[in-house]
Amino acid sequence: MRPANIVTSVADVLAGVAISGYFVNLPVTTGSLFPVALLCLSTMCLYAGGIVFNDIFDAELDKVERPERPIPSGAVSITEATVLGTLLIVLGIIFGFSQSVPSGIIALAIALFAFLYNKVSKPYAFFGPLNMGICRGLNLLLGISIVIPSLDKWYYLAIVPVIYIFSITMISRGEVHGSSKRNLYIGGFLYLVVIFAIHLISGQQGHKIMLFTLLFLLPFAWMIYQPLFKAIKEPVGKNIGAAVKAGVISLILMDAAWAAAFGAIWVAVFIACLLPVSLRFARVFAVT
Repeated sequence: MRPANIVTSVADVLAGVAISGYFVNLPVTTGSLFPVALLCLSTMCLYAGGIVFNDIFDAELDKVERPERPIPSGAVSITEATVLGTLLIVLGIIFGFSQSVPSGIIALAIALFAFLYNKVSKPYAFFGPLNMGICRGLNLLLGISIVIPSLDKWYYLAIVPVIYIFSITMISRGEVHGSSKRNLYIGGFLYLVVIFAIHLISGQQGHKIMLFTLLFLLPFAWMIYQPLFKAIKEPVGKNIGAAVKAGVISLILMDAAWAAAFGAIWVAVFIACLLPVSLRFARVFAVT
């Protein structure tokens, strides 16, 4: 289920909630945090379920390329994985609809696009990464849906995580056998587009907000580019895998920057505090 990655999906939703303005002048009570908890549970189940089905559909290929994974190693059967994945997906959709109909529809869309990626689009050089990016873009919208009118105002921001995940997924295609430098250079350029997009949006909120956002954007840039430069220098599977792993986990810092860009300072700090949690999980469980 990739626990380290699940933490990043929670960060996506919290960033979306911050973008919606839900946290502005919000009294912290059980009642006010309950909708946030529902959306976090929804994304956790959807992401975990999607990853389980990823391993189900890749079971035959993993016998050759990644025999250490749970299904090819014999630790988990296809039937057990299918039951688990289905339960997680259904729970994710239920949690979404428990919050609101728009949230439920977005949760359902995430499940459908995850299935589409696992079953159909993954082998395609362009549509596979785009499909995966759409899943993350919808995940941000899932958080924004906590304030339904905000979806009409900020829906276009989903293009930023689409671009970012597109680049990571494209880079990851060389994770097993290595890659040409072309994909790595394209990924590096798209990373830059994402950073400047968030920086530009933060600048529209005022000088102080822009400076505060940089406190998260700069370490985000460092975290993704350091391993990417190493992979460009030597594009072998090990280095590309490290670049992909850093790209996935650093989503937490990107989400913290989103929250900061919309003035949700304490939410940004809280999201950033999820980084060591994800890193800790990454030491024990696979990220890719």
